[in-house]
Amino acid sequence: MTENVVCYGCKYAPIELLAGFGADARLIMAEPESFEVAERLAHGNLCGFGKSVLACGLDPNVHQMVLTTCCDVMRRAYDVLKAQGCLDFLWMVDLPHRTGAAERRLLQAQLRSLARTYARFSGRSFEVGRALAAIQVPPAPKPGSVALVGAHAPRSLLDELDRGIGAPVVNHTCTGERILAQPPIELARAESTGCGRCTTADIAGEGTNASTFDRFVEWYAGALLDQTPCMRMDEVGGRSGLVSGAHHGIVYHTMKFCDYYGFEYADVAGTTATPILKLETDGTRQSAGQLRTRIEAFDETLRTDAAAAAGHDGQSFSPAPNPAGEKDAPHAPAPTTRKEAPMGSTPSDPRYVLGVDSGSTSTDAVVMDLDGNIVASVIGATGAKASRGAAAVIEEVLDQAHLTRDDLAMSVATGYGRDAIPNMDVAITEITCHAAGAHYLAPQAKTVIDIGGQDSKVIHLHGDGTVQNFVMNDKCAAGTGRFLEAMARTLQMPIEELSREGLEWKHAVTISSMCTVFAESEVVSLIADDTPTPDIIHGLDVSVARKTAALAHRVGGEPPYLMTGGVAQNQGVVKALSEVLDSPVATHEDSQLCGAIGAAVLGIRRLKA
Repeated sequence: MTENVVCYGCKYAPIELLAGFGADARLIMAEPESFEVAERLAHGNLCGFGKSVLACGLDPNVHQMVLTTCCDVMRRAYDVLKAQGCLDFLWMVDLPHRTGAAERRLLQAQLRSLARTYARFSGRSFEVGRALAAIQVPPAPKPGSVALVGAHAPRSLLDELDRGIGAPVVNHTCTGERILAQPPIELARAESTGCGRCTTADIAGEGTNASTFDRFVEWYAGALLDQTPCMRMDEVGGRSGLVSGAHHGIVYHTMKFCDYYGFEYADVAGTTATPILKLETDGTRQSAGQLRTRIEAFDETLRTDAAAAAGHDGQSFSPAPNPAGEKDAPHAPAPTTRKEAPMGSTPSDPRYVLGVDSGSTSTDAVVMDLDGNIVASVIGATGAKASRGAAAVIEEVLDQAHLTRDDLAMSVATGYGRDAIPNMDVAITEITCHAAGAHYLAPQAKTVIDIGGQDSKVIHLHGDGTVQNFVMNDKCAAGTGRFLEAMARTLQMPIEELSREGLEWKHAVTISSMCTVFAESEVVSLIADDTPTPDIIHGLDVSVARKTAALAHRVGGEPPYLMTGGVAQNQGVVKALSEVLDSPVATHEDSQLCGAIGAAVLGIRRLKA
């Protein structure tokens, strides 16, 4: 990076003023593998963007930085960088919280001080023409766009949105949206009349062009403050337009350890009818994989909504194995109909669909005929390599069905490993597939609760089985199958025994922590106190149920509930969840196959569309 580049971190940063000195301003977008150095110099609870600012400033290729007091974290980052003495030029603009006349005068003084200091540092004059030429006018939002709102969006998030959202994404975050008012005409004319070049004396108010610089600063301070406010400003009413009905969907981003935008999200989610997806990142690229499923599932939901609005609901195939009108079906789903594949299918007449769900623990496969009958299914271990585990399961399910690849009209992959499975026709997120699979197993279900090996998800369904809203917890093993497996090892019993023995509890035991490490310590203490094992297991079941119920409340979950995933086989968790939700939670004999079933169902729909 050249010495004439100034890094900045806020839409209120005076980058046009710096451009007037010939500086090239670049937004801070550092995303290191870890924040080890930043956390050692500051604190682990700094927000991800604050750590990114530190990582950028500590980069030996970065020489200049201008920050603003958008929050206390930026003040802390400035103090650390100043103490390190690692930058040739470091400046902090004290930004007012209001936009009145007094605040404008305060910012004008800040800008003059910065200009004087930067003029001495760079040895350059200020040119009004260069400053005005640096003003970027963003294009008008296109119809059907998706609004990205909230805190600073890291590059990895922008990349995933660009890859995963099929509509234009408008960046309205605190560092993405920068819209300045038009400058007065006399400033634009100053360059042509020879008054646009301001020397150090002019900036100090003593030169012949001092009035030109004064007019620029007076206009510029107001233009910066009059932007759509960020959440650190006192008056934030102007932000309502960011989530107006003009957008097809809203992606709301928050940064770990930042509270400013979490409050706004709660308000927006409770008032808007526009589909909304909440994402949180920590400032490193390690979040990218966790974002992908959420973003792709949201895009699939938006596409489904758009198709429904156009009169094409995509529901040309909706098999219902339960008897029509059976009101109790979601609470006691009927067994799935199995149909043996007839011999003699030929490559010229493929009439089967393969669905494969590649999860963290198991890989599941289902073969269906075009009428929606399951002809074969297999649940196998994913193992150390998703592609290898999928290949073994596919071979087994085709053998079971007496079919070959040539008999398949379509193959659909889902799950975390969906992109790693070769020779599949299409990949669809597990959110959309679990919704379709749940509707196949229990058509009256309104809410799907899926607890798998490494994540938990709750999906609120429309009446036709499409996704209305969803939420995922995949940042740690809390409340997942791996959590229960770890507790089973601590209690020295098979996971199947853990499922049954918790039903025999006598006295309530509270497990306060959902962190696997801390919960294990609690269990060890309970064992040392000679607490009966069934009571400990029931405490674990209730803790999982409460965490999952909280996810259900976030998406507006409602009965009837259907539980899918491997943990659906755990009777203690299912019973505890029914009690916490105060509503029966149904399971199905094919609950673990739900994702693969949904993949096959969606494959059939595509063929019949």
